[in-house]
Amino acid sequence: MKAVFLDRGSFPDHINIQLPVKVIDVVTYENTPIELVAERIKDANIVLTNKVVVDATAINGAADLKLVQVMATGTNNIDLDACKDKNISVQNVSGYSTTSVPEHTFAMLLALRRSLFSYLDAVKAGRWSSSEYFCFLDYPIKDLSGSTMAIFGNGSLGKEVAAIALAFGMKVVFAERKGATNTRPGYICFEEALKVADVININCPLTPETKDLISDDEFSLMKNSCLLLNISRGGIVDESALVRAFENNAIAGAAFDVATQEPMPLDNPLQSLRNIRTSKTIFS
Repeated sequence: MKAVFLDRGSFPDHINIQLPVKVIDVVTYENTPIELVAERIKDANIVLTNKVVVDATAINGAADLKLVQVMATGTNNIDLDACKDKNISVQNVSGYSTTSVPEHTFAMLLALRRSLFSYLDAVKAGRWSSSEYFCFLDYPIKDLSGSTMAIFGNGSLGKEVAAIALAFGMKVVFAERKGATNTRPGYICFEEALKVADVININCPLTPETKDLISDDEFSLMKNSCLLLNISRGGIVDESALVRAFENNAIAGAAFDVATQEPMPLDNPLQSLRNIRTSKTIFS
């Protein structure tokens, strides 16, 4: 059997990726631009990809393809319908980050809530050293306890985030699906979740239904003190609308581990906004 790994370079060298013993021919590429995918997988039985897009054209040109192995949880980079039509199995890595993602979520949230980055920058700039007071309180510091977190997505990650939030003394609500006509037990309606939240956390996959889930209308319903967290998928939050929300002081801050275009270009307006924090895509 022949396996083709389209973006082995997205993993550090020290990570050992083992393939089934029947795979005797393995071709690895550091990365693969979209225009080369079809050529590189045309003779493959197995395709491994982390973030490289495998579209219908590439799939239909791979006559012997049996398995697409996504080396992450999300499968939005694979044309699932094309694979289904050709009876090609698509597998992902589920559950590998059910601890890491929630912990990273709260690392980002605490950094925002405590103005951690502003204080670190101020200390490095010598402002504490030059102060006549031992306390340096130039930026707001707020507790999580007593505030409300609205979680959009009630899978394993959403549930784990909720457990940590409750441990911090937060109130947790789960948002019903956007446009739903009925509200399930244990949920509140989508719009109400936006209104009551002090913190909004995105934990849903990117699908046609969740693309631009949060846009101008949604920002208009939020408290202007609200914090928005997206450690899920770029594209769920409309980035242009997010920029407008900051320009209009519609929300207080945001923390993202993802972007619509990854890596995020330096000229992306989000890079220069004062109270948005981004970490490179680590857990998606």
